[in-house]
Amino acid sequence: MPKVKAWLELSLGIRSEGQPLTDWLYLELRSAILEGRLPPSARLPSTRDFASQYGLSRGTIVQVFERLQSEGYLCSRVGAGTVISGQVMPRPPSSAEAGALPAYIRSARANDQRPKAFVGLTPFRSLRPFRMGQVDQLEFPSKLWARLASRRAKSPGSWGLPADDRRGYQPLRQAIAQYLGSSRGIACAADQITIVSGVQQALDLLARLLLSTDDKVWLEDPGYFGARIAFENAGAQIVPVPVDAEGIVVSQGIKTGAAAGAYVTPAHQFPTGVAMSLGRRMELLKWAASAGAFIIEDDYDSEYRFEGRPIPALMSLDRGSNVIMVGSFSKLLFPALRIGYIVAPTALADCVAAFRHKTDFRGVHLEQAVLTDFIDGGHLSRHVRRMREIYASRHAFLIEASRRYLAGVLDVQNVHCGLYTAAYLKNGMSSGEAEKAAFTAGVDTLSLGRYILSVPDPKGLLLGFASFNESAIREGTRRLARAFR
Repeated sequence: MPKVKAWLELSLGIRSEGQPLTDWLYLELRSAILEGRLPPSARLPSTRDFASQYGLSRGTIVQVFERLQSEGYLCSRVGAGTVISGQVMPRPPSSAEAGALPAYIRSARANDQRPKAFVGLTPFRSLRPFRMGQVDQLEFPSKLWARLASRRAKSPGSWGLPADDRRGYQPLRQAIAQYLGSSRGIACAADQITIVSGVQQALDLLARLLLSTDDKVWLEDPGYFGARIAFENAGAQIVPVPVDAEGIVVSQGIKTGAAAGAYVTPAHQFPTGVAMSLGRRMELLKWAASAGAFIIEDDYDSEYRFEGRPIPALMSLDRGSNVIMVGSFSKLLFPALRIGYIVAPTALADCVAAFRHKTDFRGVHLEQAVLTDFIDGGHLSRHVRRMREIYASRHAFLIEASRRYLAGVLDVQNVHCGLYTAAYLKNGMSSGEAEKAAFTAGVDTLSLGRYILSVPDPKGLLLGFASFNESAIREGTRRLARAFR
């Protein structure tokens, strides 16, 4: 019979502070069994002897043995005592110990092709100018949001047992339809809207629904890497289409041959910041209608237009049911609010809702109910108007500071809307070199080169200004001047 005493004396680990005695002993015995130090059929001391030998209560030993027995690690036999179950096979060595990873992990790692936008990206550890993708959360009416959330949480009957609606919380869809009608010129019904967790989920869902393997899809070049990820995951072929001062160059896309669809950011092209002209919009719609193709319109921050009303959405011009709009509230309110939407043509809306239902049976209805109250109470419109003025002021200050400190070195674009602007280098640096130099100088930027597919390096950077006050913007431009000169 294997000697248990020697193993126990040498191998029982030290109990962590605050760790229950039964948990500690259970884990120690379980590890010894799985690692083969207590082999199958090995006999353990009686609970009385075990307790006496190690100064533990017999009740503790009984509790641990019963737990191990219930999980199949121990067997109790009349006249034979307690032994290690013969069904337990010692664990094989870990991957690190064996020196090789399982085949499925090696295969997954081989398929991990990270987009250019991620390669060499240094993690942002603090909020430094001019970090992208940020809104000023300090200006968000968080106390108002908390009151709305508290009220909803106290009455779960209004959202806790929602109707079986695959499209999402119906009152929110109605609120979004009304909001898009007034702010984006889109005449849509609530049933055309499907609630998702954000734009990336929307793109992933639509790519898998609309595309087959090797289908071609147009992507603006430079363009949003998230769309490329979604389309490539669906097995599609990306067709880079250049962008000029009027937006995507439709004539260049047509020269590449037939395509199943296109992804565009017409109100505020990402990342160059240009707005698609009316003529180019009509040309794109004409192509989609004649080709029977879809157009995915990503309307990510068009509400923050600094002069006049936001440009009506491309979908508002569509008469052929070719345009599908995607949007979210993360840039309007705060990034942690994972609520987005898809507005599909009426004939496609049921398909979108059914396909979404396959991936996520229920949404987060509490947050959707709170957002509904925020929109219906007029708080969203007021917040957007207020933030539009703040962001316009910060953008204007960035332009002024860049003219003072960066003249002849970096040409910061005077954009018409949004939370960021493109800036083009005049000092001979490449986009990548400038990003590294800026980071070393204490400024977080993103290289425009991260977003190109086939066009030459635009030699520029993206500067996010929305979440920085004038003092931070001034200091950021000074640091860039020192880095680039």
